[in-house]
Amino acid sequence: MVVLGVLAVPLHAVPASANVDKPVTVMTRNLYLGADIQRPIEATAGLTGAAAFVALGNANHVTRAIVDRTNFPRRSQLLAEEISTAKPDLVGLQEVALWRHGPLELPGSGSPGALNATTVDYDYLAILLQDLRRTGVPYKAVVVQQESDVEAPSFVGNPFTGTATDGRDVRLTIRDVILLRASSNLRVLDSGSGQYNARLVLSVAGLPATFVRGYNWVDVAHGSGRPFRFVNTHLEAFSSDLALAQAAELLAGPAADRGRTTIIGCDCNSDPLNSSVKPHDHVPHKAPYDFITGPGRFTDLWLTWRPANQGWTSGLNETVDEPAPPSFDHRIDMIFARPAPGEQVRVIAGAVTGADSSAKDPVTGLWPSDHAGVVLTVAR
Repeated sequence: MVVLGVLAVPLHAVPASANVDKPVTVMTRNLYLGADIQRPIEATAGLTGAAAFVALGNANHVTRAIVDRTNFPRRSQLLAEEISTAKPDLVGLQEVALWRHGPLELPGSGSPGALNATTVDYDYLAILLQDLRRTGVPYKAVVVQQESDVEAPSFVGNPFTGTATDGRDVRLTIRDVILLRASSNLRVLDSGSGQYNARLVLSVAGLPATFVRGYNWVDVAHGSGRPFRFVNTHLEAFSSDLALAQAAELLAGPAADRGRTTIIGCDCNSDPLNSSVKPHDHVPHKAPYDFITGPGRFTDLWLTWRPANQGWTSGLNETVDEPAPPSFDHRIDMIFARPAPGEQVRVIAGAVTGADSSAKDPVTGLWPSDHAGVVLTVAR
């Protein structure tokens, strides 16, 4: 895999013009929440009652242990180095997890399933912002949108037979965040966020569980220059039908105004080269991407800069410790743009980040995330 330097083309190569705003650098970065959250779903499939509860608790215990193993405090340092080197003005972050725990609540006692675990284990946003300050390139969170917020038991053994150990409730809150570099000349004009109405509903331990996705956006400008909107989103991973419905909501909502230049940073969970259809879906994996770049009239900016096979961003293992080179083999992390009438958006520098051997921590063997990042500098 070819990984380009962040400043592969010098910024001064852009022709000076009174009608061209200052170049701006944007990034999309999935932080990886730390483990595969499908494990509890798969472990409880077909089970009900006490058997489902036990399977859920044991699966969650394994999942939560992997979160410790994937060590976000260390990965955050790698991510902070990556971001501070690229120095994007704006960063769209996905899977900005908040892991918490509380007392174990058994069925028939207390309020099992309630969101009342409050002891913080890992606040990915706070950790990353602190690490960015330590690099000397601080950022501030300008928009934070909460998405899924779920809590469930975690233990080893069986609490109904008195053999359970390490019992507690574990809570995961997922957020999407837009960061602005503190030293950026961009001026924030407006901001907002929301959740998609199209949502995944699955059965976990015989009970329905809803997984929420959403978006956030910020309107910015260089001084008195022309404003543009930067949108950050994370589309559904487990259903292309839902990801397509969410893309339609996005383009009818914060990305609807065709009179304004809009740039989208997206973990789209949609590979434009993948025409396969997931079980229970009706549209192919590439359908959300095709909708954004087709009827939505957005341009996939990476493809105006380099070929698709130089932009792979996804595919690492759950424990993000596989040997170099990493097994990135498809592209689902995108930066799109749709210029206002009479404007243009041109890529003048770009890179995939966190995907070459220098990104891998030599001590822990961890990669920064199970995704690579994409950073592009654009001129208008």
